[in-house]
Amino acid sequence: MVKETLDAPYSHYLFDAELSQKIDRRTIQEMEIDGFTLMEIAGSSAAKALLEDEELTHGVYLCGKGNNAGDALVVGRYLLQHHVDATIVFLSGSDDLSADTQKNLELLKKFDSDDKLTIFEEWGPFNPPEEFDFIIDGMLGTGLTSDVRGDYTKAVEWANRQPQPVFAMDIPTGLHADSGEIMECAIEANTTFTFGGRKLGLYLKDGPEKTGTIHYCELPFPNRFKEDCNTYLLDESWIQMTSPTPGQHKYNSGVLYIIAGSEGLTGAAIMAAKSAWAEGLGAVILICPRGVLSIYEQTLPSIIKKPVGSRNDFHFKDEHSGKVLEILSEKEGALLLGPGLGREQSTVQFVKGTLSQNNKPTVIDADGLWCLAQLEHLPKVNESEWILTPHPGELNRLVPNSELQKDSRLQTVREYAQTTGVTVLAKGLPGIIGTPAGKCYLTNYNTKYFSRAGSGDVLAGKVGAYLAFGQRPDTSCAYGLLKGKQKLEYYLQHHQDLPEPSDFI
Repeated sequence: MVKETLDAPYSHYLFDAELSQKIDRRTIQEMEIDGFTLMEIAGSSAAKALLEDEELTHGVYLCGKGNNAGDALVVGRYLLQHHVDATIVFLSGSDDLSADTQKNLELLKKFDSDDKLTIFEEWGPFNPPEEFDFIIDGMLGTGLTSDVRGDYTKAVEWANRQPQPVFAMDIPTGLHADSGEIMECAIEANTTFTFGGRKLGLYLKDGPEKTGTIHYCELPFPNRFKEDCNTYLLDESWIQMTSPTPGQHKYNSGVLYIIAGSEGLTGAAIMAAKSAWAEGLGAVILICPRGVLSIYEQTLPSIIKKPVGSRNDFHFKDEHSGKVLEILSEKEGALLLGPGLGREQSTVQFVKGTLSQNNKPTVIDADGLWCLAQLEHLPKVNESEWILTPHPGELNRLVPNSELQKDSRLQTVREYAQTTGVTVLAKGLPGIIGTPAGKCYLTNYNTKYFSRAGSGDVLAGKVGAYLAFGQRPDTSCAYGLLKGKQKLEYYLQHHQDLPEPSDFI
């Protein structure tokens, strides 16, 4: 049984459309909280947030015929009571609305006592008011499975051209709730109010560019209905990064071995070693080919160097495995293998021979992943804990010809971690941590700043350091990602230019 250490709060559960709709149905059927009440709670939560944060006078409400439209109408009713005029546009008319949405339309009309409400039954006759200061998107929601078309396309394109802010109900129209793909076209929201559970599509693929600020609105869903969820949002609000406790001796304060370096690729090991050392480890021990040792002697004064081979060896060879394993057996600790390792065939055999007899908690990165991809099977010792840190290209090599890779990076990471028994930290937007238990954790920040040569080496060093401190693989990955986020935020607050990978050390 795999023991997990990352325990996300319910507010950070990520639902696909099927689970979201299932929880909604169960709440209505088993808890006897009707859909109209859920709609009231959702819409009123969004309305209250708007009244607190915005100065509003007149809104345009773009409505379909389902429950998203009902949420929008609840918002309109609450704002109407605060003297905010409403222009409602039904893209499919109002003759075939869902029952709860129809009920909310009738209720909204009753609250219009001073003719502040204007309703258009279709898109064609819609004439925007001369002055309005916001748009509510209540057109299409989590049930969308086909491309946006017809008047909905026209409404989306019109809304995206307007300078006024757009507020989406649950998910922007045109964004697939599971994959984050744009279904032909999509609303570009300034804020998305997501109800009862965060939707996966808000954080995948095109989601981050379309959702704006995400405002989570809680609904009275029993927690036990959410237990089927296996994907979570990763952030500092629920992960407390603990500082290491110094030991009595350097070798009791965390030891990380790094197997890295080859001719022409020495910089990767330097970045990884400096990154790990910056986390406060007792010792970082770099194992490298003797032919490149002089470079590390000059650049890494705080790092212990253990060269192997002769002065004419500029990359790792199969025959170096024995000596490397001997060095690894000297101290307890963790291992980082891969930065700047090179892609010689003899290095592939070295990686196979070393890993097949290594039982240390291990991070495998960069060229180490390339070497693994050349092997038919992972040379993993039973019960040993591995973390693989692939970028999208490396993930594709590890899972060749994968249809899942084309359609869903998230599902590929999940299934690969479960099948192989390793933890996967998949770099990209978003970053994804996949565990052997089938759980996945997604980042919620712009990882594009980290897409420069050297950034992956810095991340690998951080993850390796936390693993050396005794953290579990999933926690080590989370700490490494969030430390990078913190470094990025600090840099952007104090500088105008783009950060270098060394700024994340």
